[in-house]
Amino acid sequence: MLLFILKRILAAIPVLFVLSVVTFAIIHARPGDYGDYVYSMLTSRGVSSVEAERAAEAAREQYGLNDPAPIRYVRWVKGIVTEGDFGFSFYYNRPVSDVVADRLPATLALALTCHILATIFGISLGIIAATRQYSWADTALSFLSFIGMTVPRFLLAIIILYILAFKLNAQNFGTFFSSQYGGAPWSWAKFVDLLQHIWPVILIATFGGLAYNMRVMRANLLDTLNAQYVETARAKGLPESAVIMRHAVPNALHPLVAYQGVALPYMLTGEIEVAIVFSLATVGPAIVGSMAVGDVYVTATFMLVLAATLIVGNIIADVLLAVLDPRVRLGGRAA
Repeated sequence: MLLFILKRILAAIPVLFVLSVVTFAIIHARPGDYGDYVYSMLTSRGVSSVEAERAAEAAREQYGLNDPAPIRYVRWVKGIVTEGDFGFSFYYNRPVSDVVADRLPATLALALTCHILATIFGISLGIIAATRQYSWADTALSFLSFIGMTVPRFLLAIIILYILAFKLNAQNFGTFFSSQYGGAPWSWAKFVDLLQHIWPVILIATFGGLAYNMRVMRANLLDTLNAQYVETARAKGLPESAVIMRHAVPNALHPLVAYQGVALPYMLTGEIEVAIVFSLATVGPAIVGSMAVGDVYVTATFMLVLAATLIVGNIIADVLLAVLDPRVRLGGRAA
């Protein structure tokens, strides 16, 4: 098993390298840079174009933006590998690692929460739908999964935000805590206040993953229930609940386990979309803000982190599949 995991990790390194190159190239493909942002900001404040251009050139020189993109990429990667330095944020005026440390934990916590909820409820509802095929419950759950997989998450976020702001006059969004709980120690009241602020993000981000898990689980379980070994278990007189939970469900879970490799990045992107709409201090608004001002190192670092999350998720899925099915592990050793 250790050799299997080691091979998966070693295979992920070149993938991560290629992703970093592609990400850096795409970010630099957009017109303009941080110097252009400085120029437009100063001119909007009434500074003369000559002075603004000087300030823009000074910013480009200070942050090495006049160097060719390949040189900046090599310098960025070298800093990451040798010193753990992800560069300096022009906009936030501090190291990129500090920006990531401020934004990433909350994003991962929300994404993991949504992932766990989507997995538990999605699998459970999928079992209910499959074991009650063509019933009203199956029809309702199938319609729910259709909505969850087709309606964009940012659209759901806008609808809920509109209802909260203009219909219910609610103010519990845009921050994680109310003013009285911002710097207060953790307590049950503070936890409840946190839930009052983040429930739309959890609800919307969970909905899409739940719909997919439920749809896949229903289809897989229906196929498994018609398998010969399930019919054999029934013929032996086992209770239907034992046939389903002991024989059918474990085998129907294999495709869902494989899906977990992309589930966490899917939840991350869902959280990012919703957080942008609700202006929460997570990765989403930071990416949008850094892209708007040309803060390339912040954008590239966050995109690299998301890519690394996808790779880690796939490794975890491979390990889980190897635990469930030894044939996967043996195939990894033979490769």
